Amino acid sequence: MHKIAKRIFAIAAFVIGAVLLIGLAVIGTLVYFNSPPEFSHDAAMDKDGVSVEPSEGEEISVRFDVRRGESAVSVGRRLEDSGLIRSLLFWQLLCRFDKEPIKTGSYLLEVPASQIAIHRLLVSGRQILLRITIPEGLTVKKTARLLESAGVCTEEDFIAAAVDPETIDRYRIPGESMEGYLYPDTYLFPPEYPAARVVRAMADNFFAKIAGIDGDILSKPPEELNRLVTLASIIEREYRLDEEAPVMAGVFVNRLGIGMALQSCATVEYVITEIQGRPHPGTLYARDLEIRDPYNTYLRPGLPPGPISSPGTVALRAALEPAETRYMYFRLVDPASGKHYFSTTLDDHIRAGVLYLKGGF
Repeated sequence: MHKIAKRIFAIAAFVIGAVLLIGLAVIGTLVYFNSPPEFSHDAAMDKDGVSVEPSEGEEISVRFDVRRGESAVSVGRRLEDSGLIRSLLFWQLLCRFDKEPIKTGSYLLEVPASQIAIHRLLVSGRQILLRITIPEGLTVKKTARLLESAGVCTEEDFIAAAVDPETIDRYRIPGESMEGYLYPDTYLFPPEYPAARVVRAMADNFFAKIAGIDGDILSKPPEELNRLVTLASIIEREYRLDEEAPVMAGVFVNRLGIGMALQSCATVEYVITEIQGRPHPGTLYARDLEIRDPYNTYLRPGLPPGPISSPGTVALRAALEPAETRYMYFRLVDPASGKHYFSTTLDDHIRAGVLYLKGGF
């Protein structure tokens, strides 16, 4: 009996020892394949969808793109080919264990990194975000070029999204474009982001900003809001000093009140660059002021058919709260500071121009 017990104990010890050894071998193998390989800068740079970003310190930042519709196996194979992971087989085991799908997008991998860390990042959807600043006063076309140069979306797609009837109806815009309703601000977008989402993000921001200036503005009829935005877009292209914006708004309101042409050079520039597609003019000549177009406020009294730029908060507030003055004219008298001279009569306006040319201001 004692011998049998001894034999059973020996067999059990052998089995337990074997299991432990196999377990340690499996764990060691998994740890090895999970550990980051020695990264080769040249190997990564040779692969499509992989780029090494400038970074400081020992860690290296690698941009890795997961393509739309790409399978987990394809992603793992490219990671292995780029020297970012040791084993495609281990990658496939991870994907089987974690059923969460890998998300399309661009990711910043800080290497060396374990396979588990890379897999966790790619299923999280935490993509690289591109920071882009849209300055005040840009048009849809100029904004589109800026977004394309930043790698957010193509110029063509953005312009198409900005004139999409469904989007225009969604925001109740009484026109054929989102011109003027895309708020100029700093945004964070993933690379190759859908243009329609970019437009919606900028439009949502616009309506949030204008509601912050006037809580009742969104309850006004779309046509009334459009007139305010159109006026703000002209002010945006005319003012240089913040404190002068409401005074300019007052001048335009006074002119509108008596049916006088606004005579805004900004509207003529809009006709030349955005409608006629010509380069931005360094100087406006008499022939430019005579271009027959509904947006030319030298020939057509009243506001143009729609906004001519994306107004910021200063211009929007000025349009909503114009200064009450008797001024009917303004003239730039100090290009360096952006200061304007405001006057009530045409004679005073002309005199200001003469004094400015003589250095009187």
